Amino acid sequence: MPRSRKRHPARPDAEDSLERLMAGWKRSETRRGAEWTVQPVSAAQAQKAYVCPGCGQEVAAGTAHLVAWRADGVLGDAADLAARRHWHTHCWRMA
Repeated sequence: MPRSRKRHPARPDAEDSLERLMAGWKRSETRRGAEWTVQPVSAAQAQKAYVCPGCGQEVAAGTAHLVAWRADGVLGDAADLAARRHWHTHCWRMA
């Protein structure tokens, strides 16, 4: 009886692996004297369209972008998280 050969899925390229790794990483940044929590969203994770507060244009579904919310708001963590906004990566860098 012949042996069956198992096929291994192709290895993801380095860029894809890095994008998957970075997709869930949150970081803190200071902008205009306020502390912000920033989390990247990969293109694969971007399921809905949003309006970027930086440029007023649409962040289309399937577009890699950032989500940012205040980390030092006076109303508490729940309010800060509820007020999070989706930004084009470039717009956030320019803010």
